[in-house]
Amino acid sequence: MQKRSINAAGAPQPAGGYAQLCEVSDARRWAFVSGQIPQDVDGKVPETFAEQARLVWANIETQLGAIDMTFDNLVKVTTFLSDRTYNLENRAVRNDVLGDRKPAMTVIIAGIFDSKWLLEIEAVAAG
Repeated sequence: MQKRSINAAGAPQPAGGYAQLCEVSDARRWAFVSGQIPQDVDGKVPETFAEQARLVWANIETQLGAIDMTFDNLVKVTTFLSDRTYNLENRAVRNDVLGDRKPAMTVIIAGIFDSKWLLEIEAVAAG
């Protein structure tokens, strides 16, 4: 599989940690990760946003690992935040977790299913 992160010169540039376009060629398989929530296997939900965000990313990593994929396979990520005040903290955690990886990205402010959850993230991966 070939993957290229692109930011076209004639469009607004991203403000951190993602690409405006992620091109995939020669992919043999695709994985669509349902919205992952900030809850561990025992049903516990951390209190702080950073702890919740890290747990969500750990849950995504676990789902991908179940099919021998990693964050390197991510091509699109959609994050749902319960409040826009978490935007910068979300970006900081995401950049820390993903490092140099730059999938296409969307962040949406939305009502989340459980009021304890401060975010939910869904993803698309290719390999």
